[in-house]
Amino acid sequence: MKRFAMIAATSAAALSASALHAEPLKIGIIESLSGAQTSTGRLYANAVAYGVAQINAAGGFNGEPVEVIEYDNAGGAPDAANKFRQAVADGVDIIFQGASSAIAGQLTEDVRKHNLRNPGKEVMFINLGGEAMELTGEKCQFYHFRFTTTAPMRVNALVGAMKKSGDLGEKAYSINQNYSWGQDMQAAVQTAAANGGYEIVGEVLHDVNKIQDFAPFVARLKSAEPDTVFTGNWSNDLLLLMKATGDAGLNVKFATAYLDQPGNIANAGATSLGHYIANNYENAATDGAFAEDYKKATGHYPIFVEGHSAFAVGALQQALGTLDFKGGDINVTSIAQALENTTYETPVGPVSVRKEDHQTIRPVVVSKVVKNAKYPADGTDMGFETVEVIPGEQAIYPVQDSCKMQRPDS
Repeated sequence: MKRFAMIAATSAAALSASALHAEPLKIGIIESLSGAQTSTGRLYANAVAYGVAQINAAGGFNGEPVEVIEYDNAGGAPDAANKFRQAVADGVDIIFQGASSAIAGQLTEDVRKHNLRNPGKEVMFINLGGEAMELTGEKCQFYHFRFTTTAPMRVNALVGAMKKSGDLGEKAYSINQNYSWGQDMQAAVQTAAANGGYEIVGEVLHDVNKIQDFAPFVARLKSAEPDTVFTGNWSNDLLLLMKATGDAGLNVKFATAYLDQPGNIANAGATSLGHYIANNYENAATDGAFAEDYKKATGHYPIFVEGHSAFAVGALQQALGTLDFKGGDINVTSIAQALENTTYETPVGPVSVRKEDHQTIRPVVVSKVVKNAKYPADGTDMGFETVEVIPGEQAIYPVQDSCKMQRPDS
């Protein structure tokens, strides 16, 4: 009996030691946490932290709490590349980033090169906000997942909902920032014209966040007499464009992608009333349970990019729930394979991953600005009212021919 007791004690000690040395899953947030994009970068980081807290409250993963490390890319691709190298040195398994397609492009390439050079030590990139088409086109790769929309998804949703509500009209104008995202928006407006039944009466691509006076652009817009102005503009470029249009007395509807960026409604005031946005999530489109839980955890309702970013971590949690590494080494390839087979039910509908390019097939919420909103924005009495939730299978577009994904099993 003594011998069996010793064996049992030895086995228990071994199991205890194994549990003490279980390999934790490490998540790195490489985000704009200083500089011009700090407010947006912090929202992405908030949402990831909220999602990871849910994982850890449910027991963590692989016998340990999931660890989160923040890295400040200072809003630039070179800094992001440096922070990626630091994250690799710190043993990070999965990186999250959202603010800027340019930074996402840098990171997805860094991940691709690292994984080619270090088989068995792969890193995965969950992209929360880089919407440039090339990221799931010529730059598509197995370890990159885009958990947000793209320009065609937003524009297709806007066109369908605004046409149905009678607010689209027959003449459209496109004004966007002159870089990959704005160019994608312009192309999407062109492609959607046939289904929308509108004529494009003007197109402009302008410098990014350098224009202080949009009056000359609005003068051109006014002469074109559009019913709807499509724009993917964000930050001051959206605010100043809307204000200049309002000052000129133009009666047009704006169809936007980023009208819900914090501060826009407060700064634009009544000028924003009646304008539209297509986004991944809106509190008013739900029963409010998630919004209340997020507020309880963070002190505020989810705004701008927080909702869909938290759901990305929720999808990861669901994928992790299908895996068991028994406290051993983290296998990122197995996590990626589990994630691409996950369908996550969000409050606005299911989100799944298209295996061919790792673009998420997701609902798009179309809303417009109204007074006395259920969830007021920026401390005003205005906010967003849901017009329509477009199911993911209706909002998605075909896989781009330029995507030639190499799978680890091919």
